[in-house]
Amino acid sequence: MVVLGGGVGGVATANRLRRRLASRHRVVLINREPDFSFAASYLWVMAGSRTARQVTRPLRHLERRGIDVVIGAVDAIDPVRRVVSVDGKAIEADHLVVALGADYATDAVEGLSEYGETFATLAGAEGLSRSVRSLATGRVLIVTAAPLYRCPAAPYESALLIDAALQRTGVRAHVEVAVHSAEPAPMGVAGANVSAAVTSMLADRSIDYRPSHQITRVEPGRAEFADGEVEPFDLLVYMPGIRPPHVVAQSPLATPSGWVDVDRATLATSFPNVHAIGDNTQIPLSIGKPLPRAGVFAHAQGLVVADNIASAIDGRSASARFDGHGGCFIETGFAKAGYGSGNFFAEPSPQVDIRPPSRRTHLGKVAFELTVMRRWL
Repeated sequence: MVVLGGGVGGVATANRLRRRLASRHRVVLINREPDFSFAASYLWVMAGSRTARQVTRPLRHLERRGIDVVIGAVDAIDPVRRVVSVDGKAIEADHLVVALGADYATDAVEGLSEYGETFATLAGAEGLSRSVRSLATGRVLIVTAAPLYRCPAAPYESALLIDAALQRTGVRAHVEVAVHSAEPAPMGVAGANVSAAVTSMLADRSIDYRPSHQITRVEPGRAEFADGEVEPFDLLVYMPGIRPPHVVAQSPLATPSGWVDVDRATLATSFPNVHAIGDNTQIPLSIGKPLPRAGVFAHAQGLVVADNIASAIDGRSASARFDGHGGCFIETGFAKAGYGSGNFFAEPSPQVDIRPPSRRTHLGKVAFELTVMRRWL
């Protein structure tokens, strides 16, 4: 069994396979980087409540659980023969799970990465934490660089957490915080009720919000938008758009869009014994939008795939199904979080409810973080 990718989905899949299969079956996880970092905690790194060390673990720790770890770049994927090339070396698989995520398209907007900062990477979150702490006056402009990005709540969480950080340092009255989003509503895929709740959270904190405002170019201190408007900033914070990983887009797995089509219930591809989960897949919903790219879905999909692979190997019926249910924490600062959850496969549109921010919900995310960092690795 070979799992490509050491993010939340890949690590969950490998752990589940190891627990479900007899020791004679080999489980191999392949990842380009030697460390796992919990992306859901990057916003806490940005806010100063976590360090990079606290949210990072060596993937080699998985070897203590009986999982073989290969560190290297995946050069090519042959789903017909179930052979992958890693730094030029061929590795064969009886079952292959592709969980390589998505790449950030930071070059899609001129000047964005040169003059902006992001919380979407661990290094970016560390740098942004220092920038937020150094603010005393000015304007923070938070943008989504494209309508398609990872984790629908993240840009809005970043605004709320930056607001909270500025309040703690006593400078919020002297710093304007604004969110300009390329999408028409916050977390729109979750429904109008969720969008309204998030919009209200921003308004309650005096965070200016402007939807359907696509950034097109950045220069020092100024951001240009598709409608010709120019917005000034002292600190530009961005959520980058995404694109399929090159190795996936160039493989027979990919559709013309570069993403992988799968059976949305089993995550099976059109190739026997090859599955794909998480951000490198494209799962359409009834509303015409794709299932959000979020760790909660990659995690759930990984468990389904692992259970079905184990069942097939043991000669049992593969009955596990991914049902489209998932939830998302919405961190608001001050040790509180909201929570949106529901059925994204519901017809005629996703049915998602949102809980107002509370300390208890925040502690729920803390507990999940501990589970991932201590039990998985």
